[in-house]
Amino acid sequence: KIEMASSTFIQNPQEHQQNVESTTNEEDFAKDNYGIMPLIQSKEKVDRQLISVRDIDEKIAKKTIWVRGRLHTSRDTGKRCFLIIRHESATIQAVVCVNENVSKSMVKFATTISKESVIDVEGEISLAPRSIESCSQKNVEIQVKKLFVVSAAEPRLPLLIEDAMRADETTGEGIQAPHVLQDTRLDNRVIDLRTPVNQAIYRVEAGVCKLFRDTLDAKGFVEIHTPKIISAASEGGANVFQVSYFKSDAYLAQSPQFYKQMAIAADFGKVYTIGAVFRAENANTHRHLTEFVGLDLEMAFNYHYHEVVNTIGDLFTQIFKGLASRFATEISIINKQYPCEPFEFVEPALRLEYKYGLALLAEAGIQMGSEDDLSTENERILGRIVKEKYHTDFYILDKYPLAVRPFYTMPDPDNPKYSNSYDMFMRGEEILSGAQRVHDAQLLLERVKHNKINVDQIKSYIDAFRYGCPPHGGGGIGLERVIMLYLGLGNVRKTSMFPRDPKRITP
Repeated sequence: KIEMASSTFIQNPQEHQQNVESTTNEEDFAKDNYGIMPLIQSKEKVDRQLISVRDIDEKIAKKTIWVRGRLHTSRDTGKRCFLIIRHESATIQAVVCVNENVSKSMVKFATTISKESVIDVEGEISLAPRSIESCSQKNVEIQVKKLFVVSAAEPRLPLLIEDAMRADETTGEGIQAPHVLQDTRLDNRVIDLRTPVNQAIYRVEAGVCKLFRDTLDAKGFVEIHTPKIISAASEGGANVFQVSYFKSDAYLAQSPQFYKQMAIAADFGKVYTIGAVFRAENANTHRHLTEFVGLDLEMAFNYHYHEVVNTIGDLFTQIFKGLASRFATEISIINKQYPCEPFEFVEPALRLEYKYGLALLAEAGIQMGSEDDLSTENERILGRIVKEKYHTDFYILDKYPLAVRPFYTMPDPDNPKYSNSYDMFMRGEEILSGAQRVHDAQLLLERVKHNKINVDQIKSYIDAFRYGCPPHGGGGIGLERVIMLYLGLGNVRKTSMFPRDPKRITP
């Protein structure tokens, strides 16, 4: 019988393999059907077709299968050990019970396996005598025949997965149930990401990227890739990371703005890009990161910049519809730990002018100057007003004051105090900023000087418009914010796999 310390085996696999061969013969190993999986696998092909936990159901009852997953929890009752096996966001109960195939030593071995170890199980699928509420696969269980530890986890974990799976709420008696603090989660992110809710969040996030790509591909856009090391601040502000670039200085891109526009000047017509964006904002808030994923698009239009606005509005509509239809299971998993009202939207997307937004705020007793920018709090209040009045969590605010927009924003031809620019909001928070861009080199040069930007630093950008460029516009979306607000998670760090903020640069 195999009785070996996994830690010794991991430290010296060749020596340990010799010990196994010298103390255990094939007959004993086959009889007990358990042990530590060798780190150096045999060259002989092993006939094991592993089945995903999520694919196990009543249809394969009485069939013998192989499953690989993590040991989520175990419970010993003497001659029987109940294991919960977790793979991604799915869980199933496995029963190790003394019988003609399973010895007492094998049951004992099962009880000693540390949580989060990767295990292989061969067993017969049986119908559960009663619904197993603690598992996602509630109507079936595995009667274990063979059990192997593929990779052992250390016995002492920095956080318990079952604690990390709990909602941060109090019981009816006002007692705080055991849960894991955010910093503990982020300090041990690899373990935290194993929870079913995190498995679901990042599948939804991947879904947003795919829907973004698929929708724009269908509209004739071309995906491009832009530099992240640039010679000048792309937003014209101070919130930029300066880096040493050989014998000179460079900056980390605040957006792909310059290069999207240059692609339009190069006759690509419609472009989009997905990539890292850097903002040196010392803001420790629920929605700010110093590095995030930008979903950016730019397109030439024929007659009016609202062609761009309508394209982006429809893009969001398709994303919301796609998430609801393709990721209902993942959203349900997330809502169990983080309850949230379903996301509402209307089709076509609601578009309001900035002046009207200020009028709605004034009706609520909030006075603002006609050229003032919205504060974060006023954005939230306006979002609540719009939700109550128009029954949508997503809307577009158009015609922002020119004074609060970047230098490359096109002024409104009918009122120079305003601009052909727009922001888009989800649950009262901004998730996209966009505009018609200045495509005339002379006007662009005037705007650069007006905003006191060093012309020499962005000469190549301005030169791109000297040789003719069609009118165009676009916008930039913060991926993490979209997921946070759609799912109602309350903090952007829950939707950034390895978040970066002013206080965190690891892991």
